[in-house]
Amino acid sequence: METNALHRGRLIDHVQLVVADLAASRRFYGAVLDVLGIPIGGEEDSYFWADELFISSRDSEAAQGVLTGRHHLAFQARDRAMVEAFHREGLAAGGRDNGPPGLRKYHPGYFAAFLLDPDGNNIEAVFHGEHHRSAASVVVTF
Repeated sequence: METNALHRGRLIDHVQLVVADLAASRRFYGAVLDVLGIPIGGEEDSYFWADELFISSRDSEAAQGVLTGRHHLAFQARDRAMVEAFHREGLAAGGRDNGPPGLRKYHPGYFAAFLLDPDGNNIEAVFHGEHHRSAASVVVTF
């Protein structure tokens, strides 16, 4: 992934998580993001990224030596099968179950699964039901 070609959509520009064990987080996020079709970049000693998500060790310059608290992040999935694969692969890569794949009552068609990452962050994959997107994302180049 090039750092000068970013994909943006919806509300959030970026999120940074500061984690205790970067290698464990790399295994977990590598597995679940691979299922979602999102590549990882920045194979550095103190951080990596995937689109708008940046994950670093407390030793990274941006972290200033402080771990983040517990967060909830929800990734968009293309269909129910992707949500199920997210959950399965995340468990195999060290995540802990926080809600198996299934329909939720947030709105009709909301199909999601929840995992706790190695630092206890609540990570979700959600398929909102059949829909149409005008574009996959907006590409910002520099």
